[in-house]
Amino acid sequence: MSFLWGVMGGPSAGPQPSGAETIQKLCDRVASSTLLDDRRDAVRALKSLSKKYRLEVGTQAMEHLIHVLQTDRSDSEIIGYALDTLYNVISNDLEEEEQEENLTKVDDLGSQFTEIFIKQHENVTLLLTLVEEFDFHVRWPGVKLLTSLLKQQGPQVQQIILVSPMGVSRLMDLLADSREVIRNDGVLLLQQLTKSNAAIQKIVAFENAFERLLDIITEEGNSDGGIVVEDCLLLLQNLLKNNNSNQNFFKEGSYIQRMKPWFEVGDDNCGWSAQKVTNLHLMLQLVRVLVSPTNPPGATSSCQKAMFHCGLLQQLCTILMATGVPADILTETINTVSEVIRGCQMNQDYFASVNAPSNPPRPAIVVLLMSMVNERQPFVLRCAVLYCFQCFLYKNQKGQGEIVSTLLPSTIDATGNSVSAGQLLCGGLFSTDSLSNWCAAVALAHALQENATLKEQLLRVQLATSIGNPPVSLLQQCTNILSQGSKVQTRVGLLMLLCTWLSNCSIAVTHFLHNPANIPFLTGQIAENLGEEEQLVQGLCALLLGISIYYNDNSLENYRKEKLKQLIEKRIGRENFIEKLGFISKHELYSRAAQKPQPGFSSPEHMMFDHEFTKLVKELEGVISKAIYKSSEEDKKEEEVKKTLEQHDNIVTQYKKVIREQDQELEELKQRITTLMSQNEQLQATVTQQVSQIQQHKDQYNLLKVQLGKDTQHHNSHGDTFQMNGIQMEEVSKLKEELEEWKNKHELLQGQITEKDFLIEKLKSSQLEVGTTELSSQNCRSGGLEHNNELQKELEMLRSQLQLQSAEISQLLIENQKLQLMNTTADPVLGDSGAIVAKSSELEGQLEQQIKELKSEVKALSEEKESLKQHLDSSSSTVAILQDEKIKLQQEVAESKKEQDDLLVLLADQDQKLSALKIKLKDLGVPVEDEDDIESGDQGDEDEDVEEEEQD
Repeated sequence: MSFLWGVMGGPSAGPQPSGAETIQKLCDRVASSTLLDDRRDAVRALKSLSKKYRLEVGTQAMEHLIHVLQTDRSDSEIIGYALDTLYNVISNDLEEEEQEENLTKVDDLGSQFTEIFIKQHENVTLLLTLVEEFDFHVRWPGVKLLTSLLKQQGPQVQQIILVSPMGVSRLMDLLADSREVIRNDGVLLLQQLTKSNAAIQKIVAFENAFERLLDIITEEGNSDGGIVVEDCLLLLQNLLKNNNSNQNFFKEGSYIQRMKPWFEVGDDNCGWSAQKVTNLHLMLQLVRVLVSPTNPPGATSSCQKAMFHCGLLQQLCTILMATGVPADILTETINTVSEVIRGCQMNQDYFASVNAPSNPPRPAIVVLLMSMVNERQPFVLRCAVLYCFQCFLYKNQKGQGEIVSTLLPSTIDATGNSVSAGQLLCGGLFSTDSLSNWCAAVALAHALQENATLKEQLLRVQLATSIGNPPVSLLQQCTNILSQGSKVQTRVGLLMLLCTWLSNCSIAVTHFLHNPANIPFLTGQIAENLGEEEQLVQGLCALLLGISIYYNDNSLENYRKEKLKQLIEKRIGRENFIEKLGFISKHELYSRAAQKPQPGFSSPEHMMFDHEFTKLVKELEGVISKAIYKSSEEDKKEEEVKKTLEQHDNIVTQYKKVIREQDQELEELKQRITTLMSQNEQLQATVTQQVSQIQQHKDQYNLLKVQLGKDTQHHNSHGDTFQMNGIQMEEVSKLKEELEEWKNKHELLQGQITEKDFLIEKLKSSQLEVGTTELSSQNCRSGGLEHNNELQKELEMLRSQLQLQSAEISQLLIENQKLQLMNTTADPVLGDSGAIVAKSSELEGQLEQQIKELKSEVKALSEEKESLKQHLDSSSSTVAILQDEKIKLQQEVAESKKEQDDLLVLLADQDQKLSALKIKLKDLGVPVEDEDDIESGDQGDEDEDVEEEEQD
């Protein structure tokens, strides 16, 4: 312990040992001590010396420290010391003073120690295991050490982690750590891990990294957050940049929608901190990563549409038109909006409708163009506006037409109250600022890009140069400025505009040649031997003259192709002309501009070429060189071949038109057949349903028929007295049985009445006898009292019995009357014949009414049956008609196919003739493969479209 005390700075009796000796003794102590406390103190001492004696600790103690990590994992304190020591040895993050002293050794030391550490792959795997520990004193130094390893030897460490089981997944858990310092350092670790490694980027993305990072950004306050937001944004850029799989996953996961709150900066834009500017700058760059022109077109288009639908584009346009936004943020916002709308018609239309918050409101395009042609605006801002204007017009014929229309005489505002885009472009084109001239020329060239109609319409533009002088055309004014010897940048911009304007437009070439001063000026410029600065202008003049020859329709006698070639031969020389033409593609600024669409110029002097113009040069340089060397005979033959090819093209076009019409007719017939078949199926289903309904009605009819009887029979009763029409035999027999039952009841009641009458008579006689006995008893009371009491009792009993019998007799009489009444109404033999006839008539009426109701129901059912039969017959006839039409359509389809085969035969004959002509041209040395290949490619595309339509 005294030794350690001396190392840690305590008093020592003897001479102080050197640093190397101390480190060696500490290493021996770590290796040989059996007590954990001794080893821990030794490692702590090594940690304190590791910054000052980095080389000595790294060379002597690294092996012992790795051994400690392997064997003493149960003690988190010694593990933490060991990890911190290794970090100090490997990391290059030293103090400023030490960096100044050891500036040349720092990078080399860290790289060498890292290489030693990762030579054994198990060391990195061990470090990944330690990072999983939850203990702060182990996990945090482990994260820092692994980050330092990735900084020093990134690709090697990435490969080790990639092949390690669950290596990347273990590190992803750092983002979920509740301790912010570990979570933040985990973000830094993942930054280094995902650099330039697509495989790890995909794993990290599919481990839910987007969700976690966006949550952290939201928790930290979006653009108002601190450096943690910046680190998360840098990690997101690593995951998304040049990684199509992750970009698609980001879009499909609806994470683009979560980016919208980042750009809600509010109306009060004062107080932009440096961190907020950095965060917002990175957020805009992240949007540009998703819609970069270098991405696959399909992925870029889907992201552009998603940004429009979620309101992100609208939010960016709000920042674009806001006040108080820092210049660099405004510039990056313009660049971002440019790429969000580039080539997307929906977004371009929205951008055209955006107005600046001014009075009166002005379109955002006009406001941006005002900044572009204003020489007091920053250079980068003017470049951004030009890029935005180019992206707005890219593949946007509607927008091109709107810009050119502001230059035409019929649409110019006569009042002069508002400034249009066309007026701003003309103003910039002819201003004294060369950069404004160049930007306006390039912007106007993009308005004409691949649009022959607008090139012809722009010839109508007339400019009033000065009071009293007649107006001149825009084309003439451009050539006038060229001849005045302006700055190189201005002339380059105007020459690019003229080359774009005249290419593939014979009418514009004719207008250009109609001015007798243009050709002499071009030949004079090309023929002169000027300095290097003028070589670029000479090359562009040669290109413009070549375009005037190649797209010349020979409508002007003095400027026919042959005469222009002779002029070049006499005044310039063909070889010299081709050499001057090659100056363009050999220029360094041409190569820079050809790399990407966005203008990336370090200074205004380097602003010479436009990206789209480089494509035009690449396309025309070869064909112009070939056209210059062709003789008059070759030109004539070429003209004949062109005429033949045009005739062939016309024939092919006619055939294509016929085939398209036939295909359209076939498609219509197919749709009609499909419609008729669906109608037929519907009618068949209706017929089936009606047949089932008819069958149901038939069953109901048969059931009613069974209930009423097979026949309606007439039965006569009492001979010829009356007939009971419509009464069935079963009902008559029932009535007879009921009458017989009433007769039997009547006879039974008659017998009971007779018995009751007899009983009544008997009771009356006994009552008389009782009265006489009563008289004799009064006269002879001496017969005895006992006999008298008995007689009194018997008398009371007889009286009560008599009363009961009297009540019963009265009931029997009432019942007898009822029975007699019923007997008279029911019995046809014993009763009155008139009553019987009335009763029978009543019954007959009721039965006839029921029969009539049944007959009416049967009649209704029969009518419904007839109507269903008629409907069934009409449906059957419709089905027959549809089948006939189907047969006719099939015959027409067969005839159309036959006609198409005939046309294909004719096309084959024409192809054979064309091949023969090609052979003749090849024998004559006339190359015609390019045009033929282009035409065949177009025809192949159209055939593929036809096949796709037929498949659809």
